[in-house]
Amino acid sequence: MLDKYAINGAINTARPYAIMALSALFLGLFWLWYQLPKLFERKSFNQKIMKVSGLLSLSTISFLAFGNHDNIVRIAGILGVIALITCSIELHRTKHSFIFKLGIICILVFLINYLVYESGYYISLLPVIQKITFLLFILWFTLLDVVLYQKYPHP
Repeated sequence: MLDKYAINGAINTARPYAIMALSALFLGLFWLWYQLPKLFERKSFNQKIMKVSGLLSLSTISFLAFGNHDNIVRIAGILGVIALITCSIELHRTKHSFIFKLGIICILVFLINYLVYESGYYISLLPVIQKITFLLFILWFTLLDVVLYQKYPHP
C-alpha cells in the first residue's frame, strides 16, 4: 500500500491514504507508549526500556513510506517485541491479568506472523495471519488505553 507503484505497474493511487492511515496509527501508538508508564505506580528501569523501545519501534515504522520494507520491519519488530515483553512484565506485576494474557497471545501471534514471513512456510496464509495479528494488537492497545484513561481521566 505504501509503494509508489502497484503490482500491475500503475501509479498507486491509494498511497496517500495509506500514508495518512499509517500517520494516524503512529500518532495514536506514540501517545500510548509515551503515557503507558503512568499506568504503573511502582517505577522501574523496565518501564524506561518499555517506553524507549516502544517509541523507537514506532519511529522506525515511520520510515516504511520511504521503502526498504523488510529491513524496517525487522528493526521495528525487534524493538517492538522488547516493548511488548517489558509491558507484559509490568502488567503481570500489577495484576492486570486479562490484558497480560492478551499481550502474551499478541506476542505469540506476532512471532508466528514473523516466522511465516521469514521462512515462506504457509506464505499463502500470511495475509490472514497479518489481519488477525493487527486486530489482536488493536484490541490490546485499546484495552491499554481504556485502563490508562480510567486511571487518569481527562476533563
